[in-house]
Amino acid sequence: MLILGLNGSPNKDGNTKFLLGKVLEKAAELGAKTEILEVPELLQSAKHSFCSVCSNPCSGACYKGTKLEEAFELMKKADGLVLGSPVYFGTVTGQLKAFFDKTRKLRGEKAFYNKIAAGVTVATSKYGGQETTMKALHDIMLVHGMTIVADGYCEDDCGHHGVCAHRPAQDDDFAIKRASILAKRIVEVCGATKVLRKG
Repeated sequence: MLILGLNGSPNKDGNTKFLLGKVLEKAAELGAKTEILEVPELLQSAKHSFCSVCSNPCSGACYKGTKLEEAFELMKKADGLVLGSPVYFGTVTGQLKAFFDKTRKLRGEKAFYNKIAAGVTVATSKYGGQETTMKALHDIMLVHGMTIVADGYCEDDCGHHGVCAHRPAQDDDFAIKRASILAKRIVEVCGATKVLRKG
């Protein structure tokens, strides 16, 4: 089982990375292989950081032979994806949006169809746009045909929308607890649905 975290923050070692790390740490304890992909770095490897619809349907020419293409190939192999973004003006970062704008070719291939997906997000204030950002993450997942899970587990509770933290995330004990619960749910559902995924 492979579960990938996508760090959509321009801060490589910030709050979002911390939350992703907590989810993946627990998933690894439960037997999954895990890795975090740094979205801003991957975008920089492409010819253009933003999709310009240079071909329709998308040929993927702008990222051929780059680290971005390697990341997309790894994502195809994954059972689960955890999308992470800090709150920027009530939604995901420009980097994470640009990253998924470049997945038009993959959407056409149904490359992420039936992948198990979840989100983590963090804001500066307690009610700082975490739920609207989580909704944006869910929209990305739904457009790709992913199966969304949240931070609920049979031995805990039904959960909410995902892991939402108040900065600094390492001091948000509730969010850290939810990260562990989310990991258990992802591993459980990835295992139960493996037959539905390509490859």
